[in-house]
Amino acid sequence: MKTASLPLNGIEMFYEIDGSGAPLLLLHGGTGCHEDWVHAGRDQLAGDYTLIMPDARGHGRSTNPQRTITHRQCALDTLALLDHLGIERCKAIGISMGANILLHMATMQSGRIEAMVLVSAAMYFPEQARAVMRQAPVDNQPAKEWETMRQRHKLGDDQIVALWEWPHDLSKSYDDMNFTPPQLGTIQASTLIVYGDRDFLYPVEMGVEMYRSIPNSALWVVPNGGHGPVFLDAAQQFVQMTRAFFRGCVRT
Repeated sequence: MKTASLPLNGIEMFYEIDGSGAPLLLLHGGTGCHEDWVHAGRDQLAGDYTLIMPDARGHGRSTNPQRTITHRQCALDTLALLDHLGIERCKAIGISMGANILLHMATMQSGRIEAMVLVSAAMYFPEQARAVMRQAPVDNQPAKEWETMRQRHKLGDDQIVALWEWPHDLSKSYDDMNFTPPQLGTIQASTLIVYGDRDFLYPVEMGVEMYRSIPNSALWVVPNGGHGPVFLDAAQQFVQMTRAFFRGCVRT
């Protein structure tokens, strides 16, 4: 296992590398960190792949002096990390924010991602998601929430406050996540789209729309699954599905 911090694009990006085999990029969800993957099959995947697990800017141990966060900028950060590691092409898994970052990466540099699994991704933010974002609390967080966030994010309470404020910025953003079917049609990566049919942020119809728009894609709707339905008890099935999907992807 290797951990490091890399200066790029005005931040210090923390990342961890573990396992052996072909490279597999793992991108965590918003307000999470790379350590979350331990609850989504990390140990099993490390037996098959060399896992590359960065903390997105402003998350975990990665700095973010400007405080603002966009999925597009995080995609540029992650591409810069792959450049630094000398990885020209790889497989990838992203959850929520991480899946949105992968959408940007796969449309910015279409040949860079060989195959990807998008868990609870969004083409754009529907009104039901924006309503939740607007209501995200910043003040008066209970002590238990502070404790949970401090375990994940190591750069002080100001970092945590910035992450709690971030959903309010997202609720007013209309250009960062705004993919059309023709844009998604440029994606070359084999893509598995994973959606919970009880996702409170994104309706399952959006998963269907992405499935119809991304040329070489498959859709797995998780029954009774919420947002990011691949953690804890669901992790074993997720790893099985991911392994099977990646085995069926032919590298060109």
